[in-house]
Amino acid sequence: MKFLALLAALLLEQVRPLNEDNRAHQWLGQYAAAIERYFNAGEYRHGVVAWVVLVVSIVAVTALIFHALYALSALLGLLWGVAILYFTIGFRRFSHHYTEIEQALRAADVSQAGEWLGKWRGQSAGEFSATEVARVAIEQGLLASHRQAFGAMAWFVVLGPAGAVLYRLAAMLEEKWGRRADGEASAFGRFATQAFDWIDWVPARLTAAALTVVGNFEDAAYCWRVQAHTWSPQADGIILASGAGALGVRLGSAVHVSGGLELRPELGTGAEADADHMQGAVGLIWRALVLWMFVILVVSVAHALG
Repeated sequence: MKFLALLAALLLEQVRPLNEDNRAHQWLGQYAAAIERYFNAGEYRHGVVAWVVLVVSIVAVTALIFHALYALSALLGLLWGVAILYFTIGFRRFSHHYTEIEQALRAADVSQAGEWLGKWRGQSAGEFSATEVARVAIEQGLLASHRQAFGAMAWFVVLGPAGAVLYRLAAMLEEKWGRRADGEASAFGRFATQAFDWIDWVPARLTAAALTVVGNFEDAAYCWRVQAHTWSPQADGIILASGAGALGVRLGSAVHVSGGLELRPELGTGAEADADHMQGAVGLIWRALVLWMFVILVVSVAHALG
């Protein structure tokens, strides 16, 4: 059933993708903001309580609805799983950003490519060279594919619809509460970062393993082993290092920001990034998805046969 739910949700998302600002995500953002306003007194323990209240309440409701529907009919349970996956996974929510950047680079319009990249990242990329734009876009694409699809898929296989919701909420709260640098909010958001690191520990390594298998295995394994630990957070480093090695491209490295250089660890081996490598990254991600679906199908069939 889980394989069918995943396949149906992925096909539905390709036919009718959700907007990034859809009502479900808007509601979750508003709920998270309300919880933060109520609980945030600037201390770590307040962040723990707020995270537990928000995540446990929504995950529990999701699980209860699934079990109630499944008790009535397996088909209803399947449809609920498809609906949850439709709202928690999706490549099309970020792929248009990636495509616009690639097209601008192929047209030699580096300024436009940097503008699209800046809108996607929420950080200025106006001083980036063409190589830097391609490099950072590939990084964003690899990480987005994991957070927007593979991570939630992994938890769905383990816990069903509740697992997909757990991963999506943890990722959302890490972004909203855990990435802040301002003083009072940093203590409050620290648990959101820690919780996501725990929840993402296995999925990040599964994604990296899939990229390694479907790409240049030797280089990907080498980069994972030697370079991943230099990047923070380490889960991102594992995905980026294995992806860079699998593609045979250099990621990381310094980028031009605010009239200077932002120094970043070097990842990968081989050529400098360009639009062709961006297209190669798309193929790598799709091959990884096919591998995941094949493995899930085999496991589902084996489980059904007892």
